[in-house]
Amino acid sequence: MSSANKKEIEKFSKIANEWWDPKGKFKPLHKFNPIRIKYIKENIVNNFNLKNKIKPLDKIDILDIGCGGGLLSEPMQKLGANVTGIDASIKNINIAKLHAKKNKLNIKYLCSTPEELKNNKKFDVILNMEIVEHVDNVQFFLKSCSKLLKKNGLMFIATINKTLKSYMFAIVGAEYFLRWLPIGTHEWEKFIKPQDLKNILKNNNLVLSKLDGMHFNIFKDEWNISKDTSVNYIEKFIKN
Repeated sequence: MSSANKKEIEKFSKIANEWWDPKGKFKPLHKFNPIRIKYIKENIVNNFNLKNKIKPLDKIDILDIGCGGGLLSEPMQKLGANVTGIDASIKNINIAKLHAKKNKLNIKYLCSTPEELKNNKKFDVILNMEIVEHVDNVQFFLKSCSKLLKKNGLMFIATINKTLKSYMFAIVGAEYFLRWLPIGTHEWEKFIKPQDLKNILKNNNLVLSKLDGMHFNIFKDEWNISKDTSVNYIEKFIKN
């Protein structure tokens, strides 16, 4: 069994060269990144009671799943974490490796899915950011992810809710009207409700610790944490 969706892999492989262009196809992720980094950092620091002010994530082992070109892996490494990034697209991994090398960053990048990862170690933190809506068999994918997480470890999942509002905003608005994303980036059928994620992960010994919405302020041109989870949301789980 595999969680890799060939259609999705090919879709992102075609535009892999644009990962680090803040005005290119991944412009929305570049705008999204600051709030993601802040949210993840603060929750990890609080959960593990970390005290290092210069490298706040020092000695934390992070697995960034669906890492793409490394937009999140690199900031996590700069914050002091030991980062492994995996992606099912070899083009994405090659872009990530090249960019990390140019910036003299020590990040382990592998072309792999969670179920294929040949790794004896388990991680303190797993990042599943904007990935679950692009995989096949979400239950199998998350089960495979949970096996890679240490006891008391954290898993962050950011994705899109399955609502009428999310269809209007994330697909009609973002892809067809505003052209923030290439048409066909998302499929509404693959969106997932927060409660469904909670139920899947509960069966894999992960308990929901935090649920927040993410809202784009069009006037300030920035993302903020919000109570509104009807479109974009992020969940933090702790493994028992």
